Amino acid sequence: MAQLKEYLEKAVSGRASDLFIVAGGLLSAKQENRLVSLSPDRLSPQETEGLIREIYQSAGRTMDRFLQQGDDDFSFSVRGLARFRVNVYRQRGSMAAVIRVVAFDIPGYLEMGIPDEVMNLAKVSHGMVLVTGTAGSGKSTTQACIIDRINHSRECHIITLEDPIEYLHRDMKSIISQREIAIDTQDYPSALRACLRQAPDVILLGEMRDQETIHTAMTAAETGHLLIATLHTKGAVNTIDRIVDTFPSGQQDQVRVQLSMVLHTVVSQQLVPDVDGGLVPAFEIMHVNNAIRSLIRDSKTHQIDNAIAAGGGEGMVSMDQSLLALYKQSRITADTALAYADNPDQLKRRMG
Repeated sequence: MAQLKEYLEKAVSGRASDLFIVAGGLLSAKQENRLVSLSPDRLSPQETEGLIREIYQSAGRTMDRFLQQGDDDFSFSVRGLARFRVNVYRQRGSMAAVIRVVAFDIPGYLEMGIPDEVMNLAKVSHGMVLVTGTAGSGKSTTQACIIDRINHSRECHIITLEDPIEYLHRDMKSIISQREIAIDTQDYPSALRACLRQAPDVILLGEMRDQETIHTAMTAAETGHLLIATLHTKGAVNTIDRIVDTFPSGQQDQVRVQLSMVLHTVVSQQLVPDVDGGLVPAFEIMHVNNAIRSLIRDSKTHQIDNAIAAGGGEGMVSMDQSLLALYKQSRITADTALAYADNPDQLKRRMG
């Protein structure tokens, strides 16, 4: 554990987001979107395997799942340091791992750049709230901040279903049950079905991966629960299309109607490079009003972007509007704004 702990300490002290252990390469950490080497020499397959066995030992977990399936997802803590989320996998016949650094404490939403409009979702009592974005865009942190706000402001039962658990929540005004897939329960669909018998007020779903999970999630949101879930999609329109396309064509009209009734908000986020060499989040926020509800139901999702851009009075903001605001605040450059924009030509005209 001594060598592993040394690398973990370097990653935490350097404010790294991820640690990469891959045979044939230097042990590296990602700091502010740059890769920094932490080892003087390239890792051999034997050294990589030794470090990964140390990780399993620290987590108190067997390697059975990894040896059977070729990859594994779990988390562990080092006292006084941090929590770590691990994905172990095979590449070129050797073991490899990516370790995500997760702080013990829930980060402050202002420090993370999460807008008040997103945090106000903690007041929603029922329906489906989706937090979407590509891998590593900060979805889990946004979810954790919303759950923390609910925990400090409402008396309710919050159940989280995660794979693996990242942020640990302590009971404040609410009771929080955190269940880890493959350890506390078999899989997302069975955990979600069981969850409906556990008197939840708020359900946090780590990821909606398949048709069965999506169907059960929509039913839960329909029956008076607040369901907060993530999807690996970019933008509200892609999110809605992904959900509908998960179902056979004969069911899609029915799914559109159901989704239009249960969906409350879609938050889509991405991390973009700021002028100081760090990262800053940009958010698209879509609240489902009557106009958007009709567009979802009538399969006219291509018109939703215009409805979001026109919905500023209801707290909506498009991704390009968010990037424009960051540019006007001198937090990102014009080139960065255009590189991450949905409609660069239109944004360029608005930038003058």
